[in-house]
Amino acid sequence: MSEVQWNRLTAAELRALAARDAVVLLPVGATEQHGPHLPTGVDDLLAAEVCRRTALRAAEHTATVVAPSVPTGLSEHHMPFGGTLTLSLATLHALLRDICRSAIRVGFSRILIVNGHGGNMTALNALTTELTLELATPIAFASYFGAGRAVVRDTLETQDGLMHACEGETSMMMAAHPDLIRAEHLPEAHGPRITLPAESDDPLYMAVTFDRITASGVAGDARSASREKGERMLDGCAQALADIIAGNPWARKDDEARTRP
Repeated sequence: MSEVQWNRLTAAELRALAARDAVVLLPVGATEQHGPHLPTGVDDLLAAEVCRRTALRAAEHTATVVAPSVPTGLSEHHMPFGGTLTLSLATLHALLRDICRSAIRVGFSRILIVNGHGGNMTALNALTTELTLELATPIAFASYFGAGRAVVRDTLETQDGLMHACEGETSMMMAAHPDLIRAEHLPEAHGPRITLPAESDDPLYMAVTFDRITASGVAGDARSASREKGERMLDGCAQALADIIAGNPWARKDDEARTRP
């Protein structure tokens, strides 16, 4: 079967995939401002696209299906710019719990939440543990740009990793959704470089709205973006996730030990 999108498959086809112990990819993004040149759905659109490419690659060794994406995440820090939708932590928790529970009731037992928004990372680390306990099913979590960190770093010219509405995100949008880019505003699409929270050595955390970091809504420099860079990053991140799936992170270590020769 070449179709990998949950909402393009029939109920019978999904039951058959569950019977094959297929992996469910659940993209989680955000709807928030992305500077003057990109639409608010960047994080959602890119997470869904990476998941689609991942499922096609993973199909060589593991049946995989992509659930409808969660288009809204934790974006309170972008609210001052307008155009942003955000959830509370409790709502995100409840939404993910209900989607995962529904997939489990169909018969799926392997779910990988694939994140496309930096602001979701800390919450999803914690929620993955909560969901695993609540649903008695091992839920896994990965940010696509974390899984593909090496290809992202090696592809970009002006930064070491994804920032916001930057060279990286703009390049991937050029590859996946070129019709949504406001090319006339690309000359304005630049701002200060930022350090991702996961890579910061600052022991102090305080909530800071994004307008205090950049007046343009951009962190990084989108002016050097290209479709070729975007294709390389989308494919590289998808391959990294497909490799993770092939390694079966849901397997218990004692099960692995028993199957070794």
